[in-house]
Amino acid sequence: MGTVLEVKDIHKSLGGRKIIKGVTFEVKEGEIFGFLGANGAGKTTTIRMLVGLIKPDSGSITIMGHDIQKDLVKALRQVGAIVENPDLYKDLTGRENLKVFARMYGKVSKEKIEEVIDTIGLKERIDDKVKKYSLGMKQRLGLGQALLCSPKLLILDEPTNGLDPVGIYEFRNIVRKLARENNTAVFISSHILAEIEQICDRVAFVQSGTISAVEELSNLTKEDTLDRISIVTHERDKCKKELTKLPFVHEIEERDRDILLTVDKDSLANIMEKILEKKIYIEGIQKTHDNLEERFMKMVEGGKEDVGLGRK
Repeated sequence: MGTVLEVKDIHKSLGGRKIIKGVTFEVKEGEIFGFLGANGAGKTTTIRMLVGLIKPDSGSITIMGHDIQKDLVKALRQVGAIVENPDLYKDLTGRENLKVFARMYGKVSKEKIEEVIDTIGLKERIDDKVKKYSLGMKQRLGLGQALLCSPKLLILDEPTNGLDPVGIYEFRNIVRKLARENNTAVFISSHILAEIEQICDRVAFVQSGTISAVEELSNLTKEDTLDRISIVTHERDKCKKELTKLPFVHEIEERDRDILLTVDKDSLANIMEKILEKKIYIEGIQKTHDNLEERFMKMVEGGKEDVGLGRK
């Protein structure tokens, strides 16, 4: 897969305060890339730089081989974006809105407009005035505007904010289809963990203007040389004391509802044997995996910081 977006060591200060501190990442063709962080982490400032609204103080942003600071027009020619709420003419129909934006792009055929209408699933309502649209329909029309230029890169800032579950589901399916069938690179910025978890291929964890890590979502559930085992028991102290003695137990973390062990692979039977031997009463024991929420909380100082992230 070719690289569509390449960001190298960008820095940005606003009002004398450093907002972005050396952010580096890339997004490839057909990839859905998540930019996950709490409100105030620097996501929107980064997006404003990606679409040329503000310039980085240092570093570079390249889209399809074009440096955005040296050749803004060519770089953005292949970019579609929804930043915050899409701008729509409410007294015009959906089709008329698309035609207005098509004229702005130039050389957008009638066939392309019809193709976009089909992609966003608004055929039956496209000739209704936008003021009659639901929020989900407005979001889909905004996406349609962004698709008129057949973008190689689609940038979405909090795209499902305010949508109901049906709207989120429909929007998510459209984005997946664009990435898989059109080979479009998709960059999604969000503070909603569940949304990123369900749609993205890779995710960057953003905290205080820096990227803590970039990981494949599949790695969060991939088997490796270690297992994670959750134990629910009222005899926590006794359980921890005995399990700490075992050479295949590497880490014990006490959580609100359980004790989480990091152990050598296939050690569950040995742990059960020790628990039975020491007559420790347990309510439940099972293998588990980090989900995106747990991984993110580990990124932000072991979950001690109030990051303000939400789940839908």
